[in-house]
Amino acid sequence: MSIAPELLEILACPKCKGDIVLTPQGDGLVCAACARVYPIREDIPIMLIDEAVELARWEAGERQAKS
Repeated sequence: MSIAPELLEILACPKCKGDIVLTPQGDGLVCAACARVYPIREDIPIMLIDEAVELARWEAGERQAKS
């Protein structure tokens, strides 16, 4: 199951309120303005600032936020 297009249209970055887009793999939501990725776990977008991963780290394969 993937994120519904209707949901993507209304979701915004919780940090800057900017637009988000789905990652090519469909496992996260990217905010280009903040350079952060919000993970999708079990088909649920985790839209918590503390759970976001820096885009560079995400692209390097790190999928968990730093503690």
